[in-house]
Amino acid sequence: MNAKPLKTVIIVPTYNEKSNIAALVDALQEQFLQLEHDMHILVVDDNSPDGTADVVRTLQTSHPNLQLLNGQKQGLGVAYIRGMRHAMQELQADVVFEMDADFSHKPEDVPRLLAAIDEGADFVIGSRYVPGGTIPEEWGLYRRLNSRFGNIVARYLAGIYSVRDCTAGFRAIRTSVLRRIDFDKLRVQGYAFQVALLHAAKTNKAKIVEIPVNFIDRTHGESKLGLRDIIEFILNAWWIRFDSSKTFIKFLIVGASGVVVNLGAFTLLLAQGLNKYAASPIAIELSIITNFFLNNGWTFRWRKTKDRMRTRGIKFNAVSLLSLGLSYSTFVLLSVLLPEYPPQLHQFAGIVPATLANYFLNSYWTFKHVEDTPS
Repeated sequence: MNAKPLKTVIIVPTYNEKSNIAALVDALQEQFLQLEHDMHILVVDDNSPDGTADVVRTLQTSHPNLQLLNGQKQGLGVAYIRGMRHAMQELQADVVFEMDADFSHKPEDVPRLLAAIDEGADFVIGSRYVPGGTIPEEWGLYRRLNSRFGNIVARYLAGIYSVRDCTAGFRAIRTSVLRRIDFDKLRVQGYAFQVALLHAAKTNKAKIVEIPVNFIDRTHGESKLGLRDIIEFILNAWWIRFDSSKTFIKFLIVGASGVVVNLGAFTLLLAQGLNKYAASPIAIELSIITNFFLNNGWTFRWRKTKDRMRTRGIKFNAVSLLSLGLSYSTFVLLSVLLPEYPPQLHQFAGIVPATLANYFLNSYWTFKHVEDTPS
């Protein structure tokens, strides 16, 4: 437990949230009455043309703990960075919150997230995807898949697999963690900021805790998520993996050698007169075997796994069979649909799904490091 009250600043980025901001400020002020901490609200408005800032200025006359920070519209990430820097430098905050203005995040959950900070957490996530957390029942299939896909990309591509809800926008963070992060190096402007910040906090050994929350769909205003944000999100996840994961780079090198083995063996077998449908799985299996030995002895050598060698061998063979099936099915399908193209091209196309399956399953199952398991 904290010995003294923490100066806590709830950062609320806004753009055309005139219909929500007054009600949100009042709801938060009501929650502050039950907290012993020094609570503040910082509205970071991107020059909303609907007059959101004017509403906040009016509210400031009756709420001395409410501040307004204006700026140009450059994306969610830029707004949060501007707000966090202001909270740390001007307000000397001990804790900052990330919170949406549209009531997607329930004000009554603020004390619960702050309680986790009191108990020693550094980075608390209001999570939709831990037991007890929910997403709106009225969400359609596209919205559900979009949310799940974003988390899969963040967890397994960016390497934040111990966190269940990487894209959540409801968070409480100690500024002692934020002060160790170079915001300029995050290289993001939009919603990708959420994953970039989380990854930076994890890299800095922050204690991350997830608290279940019920995510509510907005009833007023419109969502700001656009195609540009989605593209930036995916590219940023790839960049995080490339920039921070030596393991992934090693895997790519091993994968490149496997491509040479695969295509080389396939060509040699064809030259020996073997039928292409028989030569393909043999070449695939040879590349899988060489990739296994290289990954086991080099890529994942540092990992301490909980499984015995025999168990890892069984898992590896299961992954190999799946990869073989994916690659061979792709080869056969393309051979039937596009017989005018050389078989080497079909064989190469089959390598792609096999490589992805091999990496994710072997990395997060066969060679899973014991510390990857959430406590």
